[in-house]
Amino acid sequence: RPLDYKSQERAGGRGAAAARAGYEAAAGARRAELALPWADPLGGRRGCAAPVAGLPWAGPAGRHSMLPRHVQRLGRDWIAHWNGSQILALNSPVSSCMRWAGHYPPWASFPLPVSADFSANWRFPPFFGPWRQFQNPHWHLDNYTQSCCFHLPNPSMKSEGEEPLTKKRRLSGQDDTTPEQETNLFNQKELSCLSVAQNEEKHGSKKGTIKRHWEYFCQQSKTMKIAKNKGSDQSNTGSEATFDFTVMSYNILSQNLLEDNSHLYKHCRQRLLFWTYRFPNILQEIKELDADVLCLQEVQEDHYRTEIKSSLESLGYHCEYKMRTGRKPDGCAICFKTSKFSLISSKPVEFFRRDIPLLDRDNVGLVLLLRPRFHCKASAAICIANTHLLYNPRRGDIKLTQLAMLLAEIASIAPQKDGSFCPIIICGDFNSVPGSPLYRFIKEGKLNYEGLAIGKVSGQEQFPRGQRILSIPIWPKKLGISQNCVYEIKQQQKEENAGEKLEVAKPDNPQEIVIASEKSSSKLRHHFKLSSVYSHYFPDTGIPEVTTCHSRSAVTVDYIFYSAANDDTAAQPGAEDSFCGGLKLLGRLALLTEKDLWTVNGLPNENNSSDHLPLLAEFRLIER
Repeated sequence: RPLDYKSQERAGGRGAAAARAGYEAAAGARRAELALPWADPLGGRRGCAAPVAGLPWAGPAGRHSMLPRHVQRLGRDWIAHWNGSQILALNSPVSSCMRWAGHYPPWASFPLPVSADFSANWRFPPFFGPWRQFQNPHWHLDNYTQSCCFHLPNPSMKSEGEEPLTKKRRLSGQDDTTPEQETNLFNQKELSCLSVAQNEEKHGSKKGTIKRHWEYFCQQSKTMKIAKNKGSDQSNTGSEATFDFTVMSYNILSQNLLEDNSHLYKHCRQRLLFWTYRFPNILQEIKELDADVLCLQEVQEDHYRTEIKSSLESLGYHCEYKMRTGRKPDGCAICFKTSKFSLISSKPVEFFRRDIPLLDRDNVGLVLLLRPRFHCKASAAICIANTHLLYNPRRGDIKLTQLAMLLAEIASIAPQKDGSFCPIIICGDFNSVPGSPLYRFIKEGKLNYEGLAIGKVSGQEQFPRGQRILSIPIWPKKLGISQNCVYEIKQQQKEENAGEKLEVAKPDNPQEIVIASEKSSSKLRHHFKLSSVYSHYFPDTGIPEVTTCHSRSAVTVDYIFYSAANDDTAAQPGAEDSFCGGLKLLGRLALLTEKDLWTVNGLPNENNSSDHLPLLAEFRLIER
């Protein structure tokens, strides 16, 4: 512990001089042992003209700092840790001695100084000397950040059970900063992170990247994809009888939701969580995957208006967007290349209904009807739907109702003149796992929910807390949607058209009519024969595929469902009786396991800037 030599010298004792000489001798031996580039481990370098500006413990040059007691203990512990790890740290490229994830640790009552030329989100403690003095031309930032043996969580991001930052400062006796100062500090950090991201992009630094391979279901698709990469256009191939296109579904992680749920990203370095770092990565992914149709979720409205829309339009996309209702600032977007499609109609779907207490959530969907270009039939159309269902695992009733509303909107847009449906693709974050009742309802087209617990609908929780049984029916009649997931008006028209057939089918006994209606009321149906692009498990090992991975979980919640053609060998069982025509799955971008993702520190990481993976599939339109 540093001694107050001034007070002892004033006392005139020889013991003070001896103690000081002994301390300096010990400090000199320790410096020689550690080979540190500064002389005083608890203060500035000897011989400096002036102390570090703005530090409360900075004293005159050459004098020992008067540090608070807890910081003195911390400094002693850090020197011991440094001495124990000097062989690993100083005789190697310093690949992980320590990492600092925040601007100041939770045990400190003051912020640590930030060097102007060091913009990463970790730094050495101030008592190791200024970073400028510690710099070594043979050390690189990437060498420090590969891994760590010491990681402090970032207190500037909110987490569950943590006191607000201003309260901590008041308890520690420090003055609160003004909102303007906090805003300026945040903007400075974002700009510094942007410069780091641009510098890394300039030098091509892409360490820790996991390669996702393309899985083909058709050899011809592989040949055409190679031709596409060489710059050929499908319109010039001469085979206009077929129409191939790619669809991506991607939850890009709204910045507001990231900051509101920061406890999910404790494993991430702070600079990777700024939008100025994340957006260039997301845009680069979109460029590289080069999908013809993008279905994006969690698209923040201000970012969409100022950056996302213009960036995608410059890549040849036309964008349609629907923001969530209420005060939620994000929404869903569907963007398609104008060189491949033209827009027939666009229908936003709001799941909030003021007059229905069940539907009090602000989730939305978006349904587009697109006409393919370079196709032999002018009447050909493809229906693309995108949604982000409610997250709450204990509200399966709301999830099912939201899904029924989306299906009803699709059923009103997708019918063709002959009464059949055009090919349908449904993308989105359904907040439901494979094999759950909601998932089975989408794929199988039917669900008997009688006696089903409300918390088991999505399968998100292994031990669901929502034990209430779903009511029959789930949603009130005034919603205007039948149990067949179509608007009641459409249903009545079909019944009227059926006319005599319905009369013949009616039983003579009125009681049988009542019993039949009661039994059918607990059964949901829809008329689309849908398959999933992904199988959700790796066939060789049975290990689950993962579409999202953060500090709390790693599961599949994102899907691309499509109406499969009869000859689609990649379609799951149950789709063989699909209507004539449809879509043939040609290939897909393979997903990863949870273990694969944690080798790059989960999601988001340095190269993947969302907590979800993009899903990508290639289809061929099969005519009737």
